[in-house]
Amino acid sequence: MIRTADDYTFTSLLRDRVEADPERTFAEYKDESGAWVKVSRARFQADVSAAAKGLIAMGVAPAQTVGLQANTRYEWTVLDFAIQAAGAITVPVYPSSSAHQLQWMCDDAGLTFLIVETEAMAQVARDLEGTRRLLVIDGDEEPALDVLAEAGATVDDATLAAATADVRADDVATIVYTSGTTGRPKGVALNHRAFVEHALNGAAHPDLGTLAHNDARILLFLPLAHVLARHVEVLALACEAVLGFAPTHKTLASDLRTFKPTWLMAVPRVLETFYNVVDERTGGGVKQKLFRWSAFVARKVDEARGRGGHGIVLRAQLAIADALVLNKVRDALGGNLRHIVCGGARLVPRVSHFYGGLGIAVMEGYGTTEIAGPMTINPPSDVRVGTVGFPYPGGTVRIAEDGEVLAQGPNLFVGYWNNPEATAEVVTDGWYHTGDLGSIDADGYLSITGRKKEILVTAGGKNVQPASLEDAIRPYALIQEVVVVGDGKPFIGALLSIDETMLPGWLKSKGLPSMTAAEAAEHATVREHLQHIIDQANALVSRAEAIREWRVLPRELSEHYEEMSASLKVRRKQVEEHFADVIAGIYAKA
Repeated sequence: MIRTADDYTFTSLLRDRVEADPERTFAEYKDESGAWVKVSRARFQADVSAAAKGLIAMGVAPAQTVGLQANTRYEWTVLDFAIQAAGAITVPVYPSSSAHQLQWMCDDAGLTFLIVETEAMAQVARDLEGTRRLLVIDGDEEPALDVLAEAGATVDDATLAAATADVRADDVATIVYTSGTTGRPKGVALNHRAFVEHALNGAAHPDLGTLAHNDARILLFLPLAHVLARHVEVLALACEAVLGFAPTHKTLASDLRTFKPTWLMAVPRVLETFYNVVDERTGGGVKQKLFRWSAFVARKVDEARGRGGHGIVLRAQLAIADALVLNKVRDALGGNLRHIVCGGARLVPRVSHFYGGLGIAVMEGYGTTEIAGPMTINPPSDVRVGTVGFPYPGGTVRIAEDGEVLAQGPNLFVGYWNNPEATAEVVTDGWYHTGDLGSIDADGYLSITGRKKEILVTAGGKNVQPASLEDAIRPYALIQEVVVVGDGKPFIGALLSIDETMLPGWLKSKGLPSMTAAEAAEHATVREHLQHIIDQANALVSRAEAIREWRVLPRELSEHYEEMSASLKVRRKQVEEHFADVIAGIYAKA
């Protein structure tokens, strides 16, 4: 286990990496023509220093909070490290955050300085209560980095160094507001050690460290307001990896082909959607049957690998599937992809095995904002599908008597900002209580079995974990989201929302005419398919836990209505409130 010095911070890590190899490429971003531009460690440090001097010149003092709202882009990382270099505290804001949420963060964190990406974001910020300095990355007049460079031209290196002279590894580096599934977001205060020491431990591990060395290329498209993306930002610097910035999912397909990552991070929905889109674009008929057969072979190959190998027949089938279909799928992912770190929700095994059959290890992991990202991860050399791996180097995980997953380590948060009562509720004797239920096998691999606070108890007294049913239903192409209901009710029900993006292709593949989601919800063929999905999920549970009635919602669940968090987690309470009439319809006869 690596233990950093008490004065080792974000700025210390950057300084050391530049001294070790200043010309090594740290990152790549796309210019206006779409070409990837390389950034050396030395140039990155120069950009960070120029921005930090500008912040100091504009009055940002050590320990002050600076808000940062932007999509995943090179400027985000420059500004993040610049805020640290000025001795201040970064407060990330999701690009999709509402004015109400932004006002809460400004008030709770005491923001006096806010940097946003677009003029539209700036207008929202200007309409908030309170006065604060505002800069715009893509400003109509002058971009934020240029403004900062000009302002900081008179600040010397000694003044810049003095800003971090008293900053320590255990001082707060960032306040990350949880996107949350209930109530107001809580500000998770994380110190420098939680990122820097955490990343150095991952980089030094003999198995995990191979991911980010040996000319590794990481395509980052998760929002940098998400703590896992921040961990990778620091990990790339701690290692020898090249970090590629993909600002929007709309260009992800082309970014994969041109950047050619060796590994990336994704939530399960991204992996499921990629598979569903490939399936849809076959257009049905023979091509779709061939793809599905090839996907079946890929899954069988990966399952056999876990059992120690596969026979001559399966090898022959793989050769045919690879020549006809699977090689094209790999090319669509860039051609060099070997590892995918996946977290945020449960990934169904059949999806994981599909990618495994392509030769891409899907390393499921588990973590929360309160522990600065990853708490467990599957090692690349021994992926156990269905588990979330063993403890991330430097940390410890155990199971409490009631089955709750507990964690501790150098990455543990300092506490909830301005909320010691909430901190005391989840931290006891140095152990963070995750709220998730799990088990650890003989080899130390953790499996998550459900949420401690999301157990439904039917009127008959049956305890039901909705997660297992929801995870079985969500991956299907026609499903945008699913919410299982039934607390205090005579039986289990479900709310389904149709994926309006996938619907046209699905209808075409079935030879059905174009229709709206509302029309599809009433169509016999669509309802038959949805019932089949429900039946497949019900086969995994007992009769008492099975879904007996379901309804299709009149629209998709939306972050706009606060039914989804920014990290795409369902806010169950809001959904139940907004669709109370639909739920009432499920139980009307009962």
